[in-house]
Amino acid sequence: MSESKFSYDGLDKIIHERARLGILTSLVTHHKGLSFVQLKNLCNLTDGNLSRHVKVLSEAGFISVEKSFVDNRPHTFCRITTSGQSAFASYIEVLESIVKDASTLSTLSSNLKTT
Repeated sequence: MSESKFSYDGLDKIIHERARLGILTSLVTHHKGLSFVQLKNLCNLTDGNLSRHVKVLSEAGFISVEKSFVDNRPHTFCRITTSGQSAFASYIEVLESIVKDASTLSTLSSNLKTT
């Protein structure tokens, strides 16, 4: 077994933040994209908080942001990019390995207690 088995290097720091994970999860499950207001409601974030996290994800190339006006009001629409989908899938794979490792360790611990 490798010394660094539990380093989980694939946990992308950009995605790992709770709000950004929520934003990406929302966008993955809504493949056509979501408006700023929809994301705000789905992720339970303030305007300022969402705006900052959208900027980080956009700068990383994980989401695209389209700004326009609808009925003379600003409208922001977000979609996950191909790069974002790939990064999210890799991130989920690492999470799944963590759950698997934790489950294995939990089983081992339980077996040790009963012997």
